[in-house]
Amino acid sequence: MIARREFLLGAAASGALLQPRLGHAKASQPATKVDFDVPPGACDCHTHIHGDPAKFPWFAGRTYTPEAALPEEMAALHQALNIQRVVIVTPSVYGTDNSATIYGMAARGKDARGVAVIDDKTSDAELDRLASLGFKGVRLNLSTSGISDPKVATERFLAAAARVKSRNWHIQLNTTLPVIAAMKDTLAASPVTLVFDHYGNANEELGVRQQGFSDLVGLVKSGKAYVKISVTAGPRENYGYFTPLARMLIDTNVDRILWGTNWPHPNSVGGSTAKVTPLWQVDDGLVLNLLPVWAPDAAVRRKILVENPARLYEF
Repeated sequence: MIARREFLLGAAASGALLQPRLGHAKASQPATKVDFDVPPGACDCHTHIHGDPAKFPWFAGRTYTPEAALPEEMAALHQALNIQRVVIVTPSVYGTDNSATIYGMAARGKDARGVAVIDDKTSDAELDRLASLGFKGVRLNLSTSGISDPKVATERFLAAAARVKSRNWHIQLNTTLPVIAAMKDTLAASPVTLVFDHYGNANEELGVRQQGFSDLVGLVKSGKAYVKISVTAGPRENYGYFTPLARMLIDTNVDRILWGTNWPHPNSVGGSTAKVTPLWQVDDGLVLNLLPVWAPDAAVRRKILVENPARLYEF
């Protein structure tokens, strides 16, 4: 008889977890009940809010236009997942306007923290305001901005580090493994804590031996960097391939691992600004049920879901 965990991985491998939408619909909600005890205080460390465009206009320089994803929808998601806390990250579609993120944080109160996007025009007074609202870091959207030149990425990183190093904030990098590899010495000497999105945007099918993954692992091992593990969305992705990546990172330094849904699962790669791009439909209950596959020990899962986020985001 096939065990439930084996079934989950088999369903993931077959693509049963993910169904692209042909028309517009609401952001996805879990269809599968979580089948392990999620510890109190658990945190979803990577979400976005897409507000009403009439109230929260899109950034003119964005690369795609997503569907709406509202605070009440996110609250329903987390109620189904037994997740208490959340980190809301300003997505690239808003540029440096963090208003929609603030809107989402206000709806969750003390259980929410934010990660902002800033530039050289962002004033110190604005950084002070963001800090007072619960922001704990800034994100560099390098990949979605089309920045693959390590020299440009390094310049952006150093400028951001200079702005936030006195605030005890971290820098979250949305970039690729080759860029991480090229920047590894600069990143290792960073004056601020680092957080990498989505396994450093590793290609899960290439496994742990792909170029740059060892450099990401090295930064995690040193304690300099946290990394977010979960499952990224796309029509052909194979969730089972994430297992060796997740297990290697957890085994390397469990104190630097975070978990996040990436809800509402925007299609930032295949999107368009000319029309609204449907969000991916992902069963985040089935995704969360993969965590015990990656971390069978409940104490390890507590570190990933509760203790590490509490330390980094100061819950």
